[in-house]
Amino acid sequence: MDCGWLSAKGLLLSGSLLFIITSSGAQAHADIAFVSDTQAPMWIEKVFLKPNQNERATGLIMEDIVHEKPKALFILGDVVALGYKNNKWKNMDDYLAQCRGVGIKVTALLGNHDVMLHAKKGEKRFQSRFPDHVRTGYFRTVDSIAIILLNSNFKKMSKEAIAVQDKWLMKTLNDLDGQPGIQAIIVTCHHAPYTNSKIVGSSGPVQEHFVQPFIKSKKACLFITGHAHAFEHFKKEGKDFITIGGGGGIHQPLNTGPDKLEDFAVDYKPMFHYVKLYHNKKAMTITSFFLREDFSGMEKGNSFDISFPSRP
Repeated sequence: MDCGWLSAKGLLLSGSLLFIITSSGAQAHADIAFVSDTQAPMWIEKVFLKPNQNERATGLIMEDIVHEKPKALFILGDVVALGYKNNKWKNMDDYLAQCRGVGIKVTALLGNHDVMLHAKKGEKRFQSRFPDHVRTGYFRTVDSIAIILLNSNFKKMSKEAIAVQDKWLMKTLNDLDGQPGIQAIIVTCHHAPYTNSKIVGSSGPVQEHFVQPFIKSKKACLFITGHAHAFEHFKKEGKDFITIGGGGGIHQPLNTGPDKLEDFAVDYKPMFHYVKLYHNKKAMTITSFFLREDFSGMEKGNSFDISFPSRP
């Protein structure tokens, strides 16, 4: 099965990508991995929040991903602290080389740190590492699952670019809904539509531009974002939303007051984590793996299942 790339720019074909699935539905390795907010802390963040060997944490997470050898890795923004500075990419360039060296196909989308201060230069640096990236939306299919990657840096986009992405998203969801070979759709962007983070808060523009098309799609069943440096799990209109901003950024305090959003992972708040996705013919399992507090290794944490939408 080939992996397909589709964007507003057209169709791009990549190499073969297969899941490892036994007849019973069990996998030898994770099918897909997701990580977000792998950026090193900036000095201003350290003034207000408490760092904790953040760069070391990112290294251990990436080391675990390389060891696990998922067939695909998706990085959901804030890959580095300042995308326009080439020296900020040094460690990540090493991690990307290691991933690709063991056959992991790495895909990414833009976060706010990737375009901070000098957006054009930041995007240029980003694009050189992820040449298939399209700033107005693109998707990748891994076996029967389509992963849509969107740009939620609305303040850095023109009205025309936002309109192009909105139109592309609606058309792509409709097209994927109609493709019998697609079992499920995962939508991703950087900014979280829902979060209890006291630092960044829920994104109104993401709710406005992305959430409603996601909700209306027949096969879209999971929305994954970063930006909020925590693990959170919300449900809206029967669909799942998770934030996974634990790739190395400084942990953010969460609202625990009476006005907080209902979080289905309220008792699971590791400082550093990433997500693995497994699937069989009927459902997928989303499992978060966290870095132990003593930095001795990764451990299985929160896990939940999503049944694939019924086919007509």
